[in-house]
Parts: sequence; structure tokens; C-alpha cells
Amino acid sequence: MARTDISFQTDDNVTLRGWFYGPPTASTASTALPCLVLSHGFSAIKEMDLDAFAEYFSSHLPLSCLVYDNRGFGDSDTKEGQPRHEVIPAQQISDISDAITYAQSRSDVDSNKIGIWGSSYSGGHVLWTGAVDRRVKAVLSQVPCANGYDNFHRLVRPDFVGGMDKAFQEDRLGRAQGKPAAMVAVVDADPLKPSALPTPDSWTFFANWEKKSNWKNNVTLKSIESLRGYDASAHIHRISPTPLLMTVAENDVITPTDLALEAYSKAREPKRLHILPGGHFDAYVGPNFERNVSYQTQFLKEYLL
Repeated sequence: MARTDISFQTDDNVTLRGWFYGPPTASTASTALPCLVLSHGFSAIKEMDLDAFAEYFSSHLPLSCLVYDNRGFGDSDTKEGQPRHEVIPAQQISDISDAITYAQSRSDVDSNKIGIWGSSYSGGHVLWTGAVDRRVKAVLSQVPCANGYDNFHRLVRPDFVGGMDKAFQEDRLGRAQGKPAAMVAVVDADPLKPSALPTPDSWTFFANWEKKSNWKNNVTLKSIESLRGYDASAHIHRISPTPLLMTVAENDVITPTDLALEAYSKAREPKRLHILPGGHFDAYVGPNFERNVSYQTQFLKEYLL
């Protein structure tokens, strides 16, 4: 397949950058193909396996793929005056719709056949986007953060919540006074130290990528506060009649399995559920990758192509 660097503007004039994967053969190069828009999870950048999914889809299907970095991460810009490495769900959801607009503007994309793919945090974002943006013709939600409030209280120990609330207040007061945004590590080897994702498998995954990519181990404290006010599943029943595929890991402790399954139960047909063995990050690598991506490919073949 042909991969080119791309950039596009959001509706608030932030430049997002990524890759566009075109057809693998010259015979389809002049054909307007369906397009799948892929976005990554909490703090992750496009180099962290999004290329593997896009390469697989675009080489096994007559399909183009648009991959990009979320605002403030990787190669993408952030709003002037706003900190980098800040994760605000409403902004990222809006940016998915802007990515769809960019894809529709391309002459090599069939503007009536746009699908969206999200994983982890963006696995929740695509549930919201698929419900409210009727341009979307297929939704693929992988190990999604379905309910931010419940997710927050699974990740943060009850005896730590009071301290987090105090830190959120101090950060808001400081920012109102013009101080820099408070930052916190995404992961830490010690799960008792402050971090956004205090699980051993999170540390293993992100520490590995920190060594071999441009990923940085920090986010704003406000990013964690924003998680608690986010319910991606609120509109899940409104995705229908757009087809939905939800991929869930059976032992997920980061975006807990039961929360994803509860959200899925509220979705209407047509919908598919694919349960993978292992934990949250096992959907990206190893033997699970082939099992996962081949199932998603069949879903795309049936519902987007």
C-alpha cells in the first residue's frame, strides 16, 4: 500500500497530522474507495501499532485508511495557549468528525462510505461519534472506555480519591492564575505512585514504547479529571442503524470488561461482539492481533464495502 503524510484542520483551527494509506495496486489508484478513520487511545501516538492495523486493512481490502495523532500529541498541534498532552474527550470526539470531513474532501475517497475505528479511550469516542455523526457508516470500538465515571473509580483507589479531588481543585485555581497546567505521569513502575493508568500491564506497554518512539510519559492532571465526567455509552443505543462491532478483552482491568459488556447490551442491532482472551493490550500484539484484525476485516467487508 502507499502511505503518505497528511495534515488537516479542525473546526477550531488546530492542525492534526497523520498518514493516509492508499490502495496497494495501481489498478485501484484512480478509484474512490471507502475509508476507515483510525484514532488512538489515552496519550498514545499513531506509531503505537495504529500503522499495523491500517496496513492490514488497506492491504486485505479495497479500502483506504486515515490515521492521525490526537491534538497535542505526537506530530499534531494543540490550540494556541493550551498545554500539550491534555486529553479532553469532547475535543477528541469533535476532531474525529473533522477527520471524517477531511477524508470526504479527498477525491480518492468514497464520501458515502466512511467508517471509524477507535481503541481504548477513542474506542469510547467512536461510540459517541457514531451516534451523533450520521455520516459514519460503520463503527469499530476496540477495548473501549465505555463509562468514564465508573472507569475512574476502578483505576483510583477509594482512599486516594480525596487527594485527587484536592489536586484537581489546586490545578484549576493555579491555571486560573496563569500558572502552568499540573502534569502527572501516564504510568509508573510503582502502582502506588500517582499516575493516570496505575496498572502493571499499562507500565509494561507504555514503558516499552517510550524506549522506541516519541511517546512521552506525562499528561495534564485535568486529563484525569475529565475522565470522570465522560460517559461514552450515553448515546450507544443511538448508533443504530449504523453497524457496530465491539471488541472486548475478557480480562481487561484498564477499561474493565464488565463495563464494556454493559454498554454493548444497550446498543441496538445491527451489532457484533468479539471477545478476545487476555488483557487490554493483547488486542494489539501477538497471536491475538491476527485473530482480532481478521475479525474486524470481515466486519468491514460485510458492512462498509
